[in-house]
Amino acid sequence: MEYKIREIRKNEYPILSEFLYEAIFIPEGMDKPPKSIIEQPELQVYIEDFGKKDDWCLVAEIKGKIVGMAWVRIMDDYGHIDDKTPSFAISLHEEYRNLGIGTALMRDMLELLKNKGYKQTSLSVQKANYAVNMYWKVGFEIIREDGEEYIMLCQL
Repeated sequence: MEYKIREIRKNEYPILSEFLYEAIFIPEGMDKPPKSIIEQPELQVYIEDFGKKDDWCLVAEIKGKIVGMAWVRIMDDYGHIDDKTPSFAISLHEEYRNLGIGTALMRDMLELLKNKGYKQTSLSVQKANYAVNMYWKVGFEIIREDGEEYIMLCQL
């Protein structure tokens, strides 16, 4: 499947909320939460007023349709390390997972961050999430465990 990765355009910022919802890990056998869950302050921190300094987003596009996003910002989220370390979020529409698009998005974002002069980036992921393996593959390491979650760091 042919796809293109590029930087997000300003008029596409509203789509971040759609991908934030897609990023919520649903353990097997559990129902999806209502879309209104993304209105909670601890999730809004990922997308609110996107477009400031230290906000970066790449999109994966197939035939003009955005099918995935990887975005970072320095925020006080679950994966927060310090005020110089951007936190990572990544999400793909379900039917585009396990095709290598997420790995490509992550690698491109890590390269972008490195080129912008960042030293490291972090993320928080539920231990049961299959994406943990992808994060390992692109260079993230577990630096601490927090209940059901791993806090992971990637040195750039």
